[in-house]
Amino acid sequence: MGFLTPWFLGGLAALGVPIFVHLLRRHVTVPRPVSSLMFFERGTQSSTRHRRLRYLFLFSLRYALLLLVVLAFANPFIRRSADANGHLLLIVLDNSFSMRAGTRFADAKQQALGILAAKPHSQKAQVIALGGQLEILTQAIADEAQLHSALESIQPRDGHANFGELGRSIRVIGETVHGPIDLHLFSDMQRTAVPANFADMVLPTNVTLMLHAAVRGNTSPNWTIESVSAPAELADPKDPKRSRVQAVVAGYGTPAAEKTVSFVVNGKTIATRKVKVSANGRGTVEFAPLDVGYGFNRCELRIEDGGDGFPLDDASVFVIRRSDPERVLFVHTANDSRSALYFGAALGAVTQASFVLQSVTAEQATDFDPSKYAFVVLSDTVMLPSIFEHTLAQYISKGGSILIALGTNAGHHARIPLWGGDVKDAHDYARTGGAATVSQVDFTHPALEQAQPGRDNGGWAETKFFYAATVDSGQARVAARLSDGTPLLLDRQIGEGHVLLFTSGLENLTNDLPLHPIFVTFVDKAARYLSGSERLSGSRLVDSFVQLRSTAEPVGEIASVEVVDTGGRRPLSLSEARTVQTFRLQRAGFYQIRFANGRDAVIGVNPDRRESDLEPIAPDVQQLWSGSKGEASIQTATNVGAEAKYRPVSLWWYVMLFALVVALAETFLASGYMGTQREDA
Repeated sequence: MGFLTPWFLGGLAALGVPIFVHLLRRHVTVPRPVSSLMFFERGTQSSTRHRRLRYLFLFSLRYALLLLVVLAFANPFIRRSADANGHLLLIVLDNSFSMRAGTRFADAKQQALGILAAKPHSQKAQVIALGGQLEILTQAIADEAQLHSALESIQPRDGHANFGELGRSIRVIGETVHGPIDLHLFSDMQRTAVPANFADMVLPTNVTLMLHAAVRGNTSPNWTIESVSAPAELADPKDPKRSRVQAVVAGYGTPAAEKTVSFVVNGKTIATRKVKVSANGRGTVEFAPLDVGYGFNRCELRIEDGGDGFPLDDASVFVIRRSDPERVLFVHTANDSRSALYFGAALGAVTQASFVLQSVTAEQATDFDPSKYAFVVLSDTVMLPSIFEHTLAQYISKGGSILIALGTNAGHHARIPLWGGDVKDAHDYARTGGAATVSQVDFTHPALEQAQPGRDNGGWAETKFFYAATVDSGQARVAARLSDGTPLLLDRQIGEGHVLLFTSGLENLTNDLPLHPIFVTFVDKAARYLSGSERLSGSRLVDSFVQLRSTAEPVGEIASVEVVDTGGRRPLSLSEARTVQTFRLQRAGFYQIRFANGRDAVIGVNPDRRESDLEPIAPDVQQLWSGSKGEASIQTATNVGAEAKYRPVSLWWYVMLFALVVALAETFLASGYMGTQREDA
């Protein structure tokens, strides 16, 4: 029992008012006329009778009314068990990559276990892990053994924490839980976990957030390999443009220093470089040329003298695949010699001997096996030998890819080979004395990808198109459109392969695209997208996804996929290997993958380097997020555990309700008491 605002108890002094009113009430007499006073004897009448308390029940009601009003303002409360009103306890443990630094994760888990141990037996709770993806490990249950087991099972991972994802998930939980929720977050409160939009972190009104910082004081300095630029495919180790690796070494809260970086290939150190890193800054180191063998080379850049409290981020892994140049089959009409010339020149300029173009006419392609080529280009060839077209159809269904450029012959034939659609119309812009331009470009498409396209629409705005065919896009993805809305570049998934349809030509008659620098970039990105070489090696981030197959239905005998994770285990079951389409890379290290189309890959996986910045959220931001003021918003496990046993239940409503009843009774009795009183004869 207690009072939340005890200073209102000073109002108890008003309890003397009813006594004053009753004791000093004047004795009212009614004068009566008499004929003479000679028969009255002079005397002194005692006032004791009039000084006595009268109407004791009315006096008690008034006394009680004032007492209840004073108590109501003092807001009395009683202590009850914390689970008495159904509070849901949410224990969220951060297991992101930064929690591996020092003893952060062990300390945070110990605090979480303390909160769980202090929980009343009947209170329901949930255990949640916050890493690359938020994982709800239990439902709302009161079973302490199951909750303890779930909490103990959480281990640190390599993902990137996001408090915005936590806020969105808690809002979903708040919609299903109508009672109050006590959310305890155990984390290092990393600043990089705050989303760009702070509103994503806002919690529902029925959620009380309590933050438990896993680290106190200033963070230790930390150096890391922030980024690596390396070729995923390498055909010629002597190529001065591609046979090089560049890395950026970053320091967070660090003094100026000189670091030693080693280049390791297949477990063997082949080169070592020194790099100067400015105070809390960055330095660049380069290794060239690259002495790597054929096949997949597992590479690593490592800071040898890190000297910080977080050595796990001192290395970055990637894969370089060395192979002979892959061949590209270019099929064109007999009277078309320009398209192969332009396309071949652009392909050789950017891929640096990674691809070799083999040009043939449609009539000569009958006996060619497309499975021996990285991809196939059909330039203005709407009529193909039936045998070759059937072979191409099988090639696409098993994972091959084709680029089709329609050209001017499309206007004379309605059918588009292998596309599964017809030409609806043809626009001859040159006859009308004008030209169309590219107005819409999907820069997220791999063949057109640009991180920061300029005002010239990434270079496409300067191109002019004099001829283009109109096709029905259907289920295809439209990657680019002309100024009149005509689709220019379409991408359709067929089986395990892709068909990229360009509704104009690859020469300088139907457009002037080959005369612009953007043509070289387009050929480079389209070649890497169609060949699929980019996804066979290189590096990815933890919690990114790899597409294993294009369709959920098995295609032929090679439809099964195989994944070997960083620990040498196979995480996919037999049924999943036949149907799963994507796979999440959950650990840092090297993954071996065999795709549904039969191609092998080795991919290096690294944690998100935002986890290397160990700077915590500013205290005022933490207070704003928790909805509290002052340092009390960040509580320790001991204090919170003591308060979690009991909760105050206010009696204000009940006191005021009783006061209302007393007031009504007092009004009824006082109506007779306040009337005119007559003196007894």
